[in-house]
Amino acid sequence: MEKPKIKVAAVNRQARHEYFIEETYEAGIELTGTEVKSIRAGTLNLKDAWCQVKNGEMMLMQMHISPYEHGNIFNRDPMRPRRLLMHKREIMQLFGKVKQDGYALIPLQVYFKGSRVKVEVALCKGKKLYDKREDAARKDARREMDRAMKERNAR
Repeated sequence: MEKPKIKVAAVNRQARHEYFIEETYEAGIELTGTEVKSIRAGTLNLKDAWCQVKNGEMMLMQMHISPYEHGNIFNRDPMRPRRLLMHKREIMQLFGKVKQDGYALIPLQVYFKGSRVKVEVALCKGKKLYDKREDAARKDARREMDRAMKERNAR
């Protein structure tokens, strides 16, 4: 059987800078037709998005999907909370971990898997300022090593 093709619609780059990613999960998302068309057009923003467990359901908050330009009366509020589709067991497991100090559920990316829209949700722990500096220093050192190797191989 053929694997469904994956097409990334949006990536939350800031999340990898702001958080340590412990685990990732794939979740479906409950959308309307005009929202799916708008996502296909690439008009969504994950920058300030986060997830919350309410009444045993996982909700995606603050994800902005721009109104579809040909949608007229069928368009919904761009910032409305959207329900994520996961198994109850997974949701309760994540809820237990989020209750611990410092953990958050952050969407990393939205993508199409076949014709379905999926969200990659990560269980994250916030980084301190010194952690961010350490990551930047490590990245700079790696870049310098790559430059030196490239220069050495060019000779």
